[in-house]
Amino acid sequence: MSYLLENRDMKGMIKLIYVDPPFFSKAEYSSKIKLESDEMDDIPTIKTTAYNDRWQEGMAEYLEMFICRLYLMKDLLADDGSIWVHLDWHAAHYVKVIMDDIFGEKNFVNEIIWQYKSGGTGKRHFSRKHDTLLYYAKSKDYYLDIGKEKSYNRGFKPYRFKNVKEYKDELGWYTMVNEKDIWQIDMVGRTSGERTGYATQKPEALLRRIVESCTREGDLCADFFCGSSTLPAVCEKTGRKWIACDAGALAIAASQKRLSEANFSILTERKSVRGRSGKLECELSYGDAGVSDRNMLIIEITGYSPPMRSIPVGVDTKKIVKDVRSKDPLQLIDFWSVDFDYDGAVHRPEICFCKGKNAIENKCVKLTPGGCSVSIKVIDIFGDVTEKVFEI
Repeated sequence: MSYLLENRDMKGMIKLIYVDPPFFSKAEYSSKIKLESDEMDDIPTIKTTAYNDRWQEGMAEYLEMFICRLYLMKDLLADDGSIWVHLDWHAAHYVKVIMDDIFGEKNFVNEIIWQYKSGGTGKRHFSRKHDTLLYYAKSKDYYLDIGKEKSYNRGFKPYRFKNVKEYKDELGWYTMVNEKDIWQIDMVGRTSGERTGYATQKPEALLRRIVESCTREGDLCADFFCGSSTLPAVCEKTGRKWIACDAGALAIAASQKRLSEANFSILTERKSVRGRSGKLECELSYGDAGVSDRNMLIIEITGYSPPMRSIPVGVDTKKIVKDVRSKDPLQLIDFWSVDFDYDGAVHRPEICFCKGKNAIENKCVKLTPGGCSVSIKVIDIFGDVTEKVFEI
């Protein structure tokens, strides 16, 4: 956010900011990685840390982290823009008081309750089945286009009021009213096509309602705790522009894979979040393609080893990783891409390969008109990034 303000002069440029920060849940969130290899027998599930929501100094430390970021978000937000902060019962009441101070009580618009079926149950409290979304505007001139929803009549019977339009479906009679502040939207199911496997992933239907209510096509949206990038995915599908970032290696890896699988154009310029890269082995062949003024470039990934000291797993799990590395190393690659016209600064992938159920394509072929600079970027199952550049 500081970079956008200081280096890109983006003060007041973002129409919508949605953030889904840690909830102060005092928990550590993990991702489970299941590898299936034709070269090996059943591989034990690998458990790796996605992010940590534990705060040694308690609520004060958590709020200090968030307050400085809220001030930067306010600077980036357009005068007619809005900000949505997604929390739950742990800290929503504290953050609301802070947002009243930063954005102004008069600019509070709504407290949206997202209700779902999954979630916490227990014998000492009623089942916790909702999150809270705090919705604030930058000024009184914010944009909002409220959608319509069904409101069923009492007893599902017709009212027959004058000038009231009524409809009927399989349940009974209803009218169409403005959307209320309680949203019943299913969480991302285990078999859902949009599921990435990233912990605490939010459904696209939830983000779509926010984006379509608060922005127009072409507007710029941002998510500074983007996780597996649900907001960018929704923005791509609804014609909005977006900026997204996250501090977690697994989040960045999940984001790039998700957006690339959907054929969305992405740019990347950050190195591995943990500052380490693995060892990538690849072979390139280049020669006459038998086509006028074209040469054939063949790239083949032949081996990979992750940076063992940096991967966020225990000693026992590292033994599993070493075993996979020696017998079927390509299993450790989650995603790789190629920029055939690398400018020396930003990797702009022209072709991407994502890991399937038990394999990943390790070869690509490209017809080129002449010499080129090629950047090959690999993201492994732990989110570490390794890049190699070749001059052809």
